[in-house]
Amino acid sequence: MVAAGAALADEVGLAGLTMGLLAERLGVRTPSLYKHVGGQEDLTRRIAALALSEAADAVGGAVQGYAGRDALAAAARAFRAFVLQHPGRYAATIGVEPSGPDDPLAATGRRLLDAFMAVLRGYEVAESDVDHALRMLRSLCHGFATLQSANGFQWSADVDESFEWLIAFTDRGLRAL
Repeated sequence: MVAAGAALADEVGLAGLTMGLLAERLGVRTPSLYKHVGGQEDLTRRIAALALSEAADAVGGAVQGYAGRDALAAAARAFRAFVLQHPGRYAATIGVEPSGPDDPLAATGRRLLDAFMAVLRGYEVAESDVDHALRMLRSLCHGFATLQSANGFQWSADVDESFEWLIAFTDRGLRAL
């Protein structure tokens, strides 16, 4: 049911996902969904955990065997591709916080951070700057991908070219630390 909700969120947008619409898609009555989830908020949290897990798999798999600029490029491209392919489920991850250490959001979020940490290991980032560097990578990848997903780049420059420029710029910045 969570996978169906995630697919529907990708199709109609997270804001358009309702329990009634999901029930209709699954061919069941809405009250039947409450046997599996506690409601809309619970469904959204579960979609977020799924999305973080999928993004962690994509980014983690992409950086395997790479270091430095190659790892950065692989991670950024994988993250961007995930967001563009799954805008609704990715939207569920924004602003959601784990309720505790046993919350699946904590584990899946950590896996995604670990994938980006692997990128940073290819650069000489001081321990005191790691959090800043992770936030910078997240902001750059998230910002670009969500803007592109929302058709936010409408001028003539090639979007892929701009993304590669962003990767090169980020690499130079990280090497300069």
